[in-house]
Amino acid sequence: MRKTSRSVTSLVSTAAVSAVLSFAASTANAALTTYTSQSAYLGAVGATAVDTFNDLDIEPYDTPFPRTAGDITYVATTGPGNPRAYGASDDDVDWYLSSSRRTDAITFDSFGTPVAGAGGFFWGSDIAGYTVFAPYITVTATDSTGATLTYTITDPVPSSFLGFVSDATIVSLSVATGDQLGADGYGIWPTVNDLHLSVAAVPEPGTYAMLLAGLGLLGWTARRRPGRATSRLA
Repeated sequence: MRKTSRSVTSLVSTAAVSAVLSFAASTANAALTTYTSQSAYLGAVGATAVDTFNDLDIEPYDTPFPRTAGDITYVATTGPGNPRAYGASDDDVDWYLSSSRRTDAITFDSFGTPVAGAGGFFWGSDIAGYTVFAPYITVTATDSTGATLTYTITDPVPSSFLGFVSDATIVSLSVATGDQLGADGYGIWPTVNDLHLSVAAVPEPGTYAMLLAGLGLLGWTARRRPGRATSRLA
């Protein structure tokens, strides 16, 4: 009977450990999360590289447009109407990326390194590349699980940051203004600056706690097993 009791105890301990670790894994496999604060985004991700676009000028760039953010390669594409991107700027010093046709979206994908976070500053510019008031701008992220999340920034300005974090990997990020017009009645072009690409997400504190609890229970089980074996031999 004691042998049966020990076997049951072992099975319960193993099941408990498996349950804790499985719960932690399911919690970590969360949906895409948005951050409207740059500092909050950076606190939720690991190493981050930024493409400032300061090598651009007011001229057309055929897309797909190979780019790099630090050591991370990626591709920028505009469409579906016109496969050309443009440089934009308010002061000819800090440069942004925009599209050639205002109704086209700008999409970032084909990341050379798996990224768990992607974001940047998103707003609207006019036909000359200058910042202009836009009622809204939409940014969409898709991850490797197929999850897609669209966030609408109301009254965006050059300091409007938005970031997406996934516990899987992000496969694309796109920004669009649609067919809206500004207060002056003219069109609005989607504009992006300082594209952030982050290679690893930082697990939430709750996930750490569950993982540590599971490992602690596993260690407790391992310590008890040799003791029982010794008592049997004695």
